[in-house]
Amino acid sequence: MHSAGTRTLEFTILSAEDLRIDGRPVKKNAFAVVRTDPSNSGSTRADLDGGSYPLWNEKVVVEMSMPMQKSVTVEVQCRVGSGNRVVGSVAVPVSEFLGGLTPEDYLHFLSYRLRDPRGVRNGIVNFSVRVIGGGGGGGSGGGNCSAAARKKVGVESCGGSSPYSASRGGPSSSSSSSWGVPAVGGSRSNYGDASVVTGVPVWGSSRG
Repeated sequence: MHSAGTRTLEFTILSAEDLRIDGRPVKKNAFAVVRTDPSNSGSTRADLDGGSYPLWNEKVVVEMSMPMQKSVTVEVQCRVGSGNRVVGSVAVPVSEFLGGLTPEDYLHFLSYRLRDPRGVRNGIVNFSVRVIGGGGGGGSGGGNCSAAARKKVGVESCGGSSPYSASRGGPSSSSSSSWGVPAVGGSRSNYGDASVVTGVPVWGSSRG
């Protein structure tokens, strides 16, 4: 149960695609970090054999301060030698999963283009997110979504299951030129100067 000044967020970090370090594909040990502020973060395990297409499907629960919080950082790192290197990160607008027509515990599936520390595109991260204990949803999986909510988001994810197969994909043909803007097409809404997308993960064709 969250207080009036916080929300508890449940991220399920599903996978990432086409991760590189110094232009070369990541070989192993990629993991994801979710951070709401410097003192509040959580991470997945490292994928030991997923290479540049890691698969986690792992929950990360973090607290978010309200109402000043504007974004949540999702970052992919890789264990290299005795330390960790940042592969890429993205600031996910809170407005993507909180507010509007959807109930707070609605399950949102999102995919975002990552940027490396130099600001260069470097892969895609796929995840879902919901507010735990949010009002109006009527269930732990956000299953009782209204028809208006389904129409706004544009996917049938109200039952809490992923709308795509959790298998390793190949390079995605989709792209986005703006940092912090979802990576694929779907139900569109206005966010700043960009047309953005909610609810549709990126999955490329199989390797080969």
